[in-house]
Amino acid sequence: MEISLMTIEDYDKVYKLWTNTSGMGMRSVDDSLQGINKFIKRNPTTNFIVKVEDEVVGVILCGHDGRRGYIYHTAVSSEYRGKGVGRALVQAVLEALRKEEINKVALVAFASNDLGNKFWHSIGFEKRDDLVYRNLSINHNNN
Repeated sequence: MEISLMTIEDYDKVYKLWTNTSGMGMRSVDDSLQGINKFIKRNPTTNFIVKVEDEVVGVILCGHDGRRGYIYHTAVSSEYRGKGVGRALVQAVLEALRKEEINKVALVAFASNDLGNKFWHSIGFEKRDDLVYRNLSINHNNN
């Protein structure tokens, strides 16, 4: 198992993993090659993949605004779940954020994503019942 920074050259394999992972929410603009390239350029040290041989079996995207880190699109191939891949990805992100002096990290998971929510709970991410999550799509031409 090899953990490395994600580059745009990994996109096709990462996208395949995302689209084969239940519970993922994908947007045509943000998750396109161009969208992910923009994200990686803005956050070059906080996105990781796990490869076994030449296959991407895990991925985590993370960015920050200088104050808080935000985790997105974490996925582990079903045959590698329960083997520490997800935990290793999260540890890599947390270490990268510490180096950038970010002290808190957050994420959003679909309420229906039982597997993902169980994972995040198991590694110490607290569910917040005191917040209301809101968003606004400003590019209405794409989902």
